[in-house]
Amino acid sequence: MPADLAVIGLGPYGLPLAQAAVAAGVATIGYRTGPEAGSLSPAEQRRMLSGGFRPTTNAAELGRVRTAVICAPTPRGADGGLDLSQLEAAARTLAAHLRPHTTVILESPVYPGTTEECLRPLLEEGSGLRAGRDFHLAYSPSRVDPGNRDFTPANTPKVIGGLTPACTESAAAFYGRLTDKVVRARGPREAETVQLLETNYRHVNIALVNEMAVLCHDLGVDLWDVVRCAETKPFGFQAFRPGPGVGGHAVPQDLTAHGGRTLRMVELAQQVNSRMPGYVVQRGATLLNEHGKSARGARVLLLGVTYKPDLADLHGTPAQEVALRLMELGASVSYHDPYVPTWSVLDRPVPRVDSLYEAVADADLTILLQQHRTYDLQGLSVKAQLLLDTRGAAPTGAAHRL
Repeated sequence: MPADLAVIGLGPYGLPLAQAAVAAGVATIGYRTGPEAGSLSPAEQRRMLSGGFRPTTNAAELGRVRTAVICAPTPRGADGGLDLSQLEAAARTLAAHLRPHTTVILESPVYPGTTEECLRPLLEEGSGLRAGRDFHLAYSPSRVDPGNRDFTPANTPKVIGGLTPACTESAAAFYGRLTDKVVRARGPREAETVQLLETNYRHVNIALVNEMAVLCHDLGVDLWDVVRCAETKPFGFQAFRPGPGVGGHAVPQDLTAHGGRTLRMVELAQQVNSRMPGYVVQRGATLLNEHGKSARGARVLLLGVTYKPDLADLHGTPAQEVALRLMELGASVSYHDPYVPTWSVLDRPVPRVDSLYEAVADADLTILLQQHRTYDLQGLSVKAQLLLDTRGAAPTGAAHRL
């Protein structure tokens, strides 16, 4: 059966898109751009395959589809900016096989202007075709929230910005098969900036509440009670909660590495959030000292090392830096996570405990970094000598909160 859609890049953005397309009955092929790790479980991937999804390494197949969506990862590079190398490689591969009347959509997180200034010339030079005349070109920000059972691709509005009105309509027609609502942006730059705003909104608000967590601890105020009360306000407030740091695949962008433009608020947010792993370790060391113990030689157990609850995704997890800082203090670090069978920090394997309750009872300090559903925090708090809860998940008074 010929494919209707090619998803180029099978990482955190491409796999969910392919999954949604297959669920909507769209014949889909997947082309991998590099060593990518998506967030779909093995069972979900098996369902995709049984639904007709077909991975391929044959680039020629990219020229036999009506729609090609580039979802190549754009991680932070050495200069702090986005690394577009996998996106550029994907564009060149697609361009070599691009046919007239194809709709090409970019979903990778990028700087405003990337679709027109980077992707368009690569596609035109490699194919001999002209965007907006011979093929359609558009940008659509990925809105993937792994593990969210309330908002799926089917009920999450999709923003589209095309090079021309016809490009927008062609992309909208495709996404209209996957989602209930399509929102048309003025153009690709506006759509790219939607992605920029949405990503930075999350990071800035997490930074605010992380700063509030530090302040409230110093003041002896229960921040989680403050947030609980504040979120009853029906307007002008959205609840965010603190944590040991910010993980995930979406990279905050202050544009400093892109033309020297600076978003001061985003720059400050990155500074605040990057300090949280160190703050967690500082709080842990203080708790040990208050109970007559030193961090050096202390047995510290980390609970939950993924960046998000109930997922196996370790991308950007703050647990990495927390563990590293504890080791630098001389602590003996172990971990438990039902989704992570093995874990290393700087190529040093971290021991995984099997008997959770025995390990909690044996540890001098237990730090909850991620709140997986399987954790009975009431029961664990009874067993723990010291429990530092960075998620505000334990019952009030059962643990020391961040």
